[in-house]
Amino acid sequence: MADSTDDHLSIVVVGTGYVGLVTGVCFAEFGFSVTCIDSDAAKIAMLEAGQVPIYEPGLAELVARHKGTRLRFSTELAHHVPDAGIVFIAVGTPTKASGEADLSAVFAAARDIAHSLSGQTVVAIKSTVPVGTAARVAQILAEANPLANTSVVSNPEFLREGVAIEDCLSPDRIVVGLRGVQARAMFERLYAPLAAKHVPIVFMSNEAAELTKYAANTYLAMRIAFVNELADICEAVGADI
Repeated sequence: MADSTDDHLSIVVVGTGYVGLVTGVCFAEFGFSVTCIDSDAAKIAMLEAGQVPIYEPGLAELVARHKGTRLRFSTELAHHVPDAGIVFIAVGTPTKASGEADLSAVFAAARDIAHSLSGQTVVAIKSTVPVGTAARVAQILAEANPLANTSVVSNPEFLREGVAIEDCLSPDRIVVGLRGVQARAMFERLYAPLAAKHVPIVFMSNEAAELTKYAANTYLAMRIAFVNELADICEAVGADI
C-alpha cells in the first residue's frame, strides 16, 4: 500500500508499545509522515537501528521500508508536536489491583502534549480507555494550554496479536469518536486509503467510540466463554464440538 497518498499530513504517535508501533508503521505505509515518540531512550535507539522490540509478522519489514523517510523515532515530544496535524496517544493502560484502568500515562501524555501544541491540532486516543476519558483529556489540554486550538478524538484499535498488520491495513471497520467538522475532515483524509478499499469509517460521539471498544472486547470474551462451555458439554455427552 506504499505510495497510496501524497498527503502531507504529519502524525505523531506517543508510545511505541504494541499498539503505538503498529499504528505508526501502518500510517507510514499509507503514505503519511510519522514520528513515533517514547520516553524510553533505549527502545528508541533500538528502533533507529532497525531493531524491533516486539514480534509481529510483517512489522520489522515495514519498519525497514519506511525508517528514515516517512517513519522516524524520537524521545523529543516537544520538538515534533508543533508541526503535527494529529497526535495519537497510544500509551499503556494496565489494570490496577482494584480492576480499574490505570490512566496515569494517558493523562501525563496529554499534559506533555498540551505544552507543545501550536495551531490546529487533533489529539487522538488509541489507548483502550473507559468512557469519559476523552472528556477528561480535553479538560487537561484546556487547563494546561488555554490558547490551544485542539480537538480530542477517540479512535480505538481492534488489533489481534499475530495479524495486527493485516488488521491495521485491512480492518473490518474504523471507529472514530469526535465532535466538530474540522476533526472529521482530518480523519477522512487520514483514512482515505481505507475508504478507497470500501472499509466502513464509522463516525460517532467520543463516548460511543469509547464504549464500542469495550463492547467489542467483552463480546469476544463472552463468545469464547460460551464456546468453551459448549465444548465441556460436548465432552461430557460424547458429542463432537
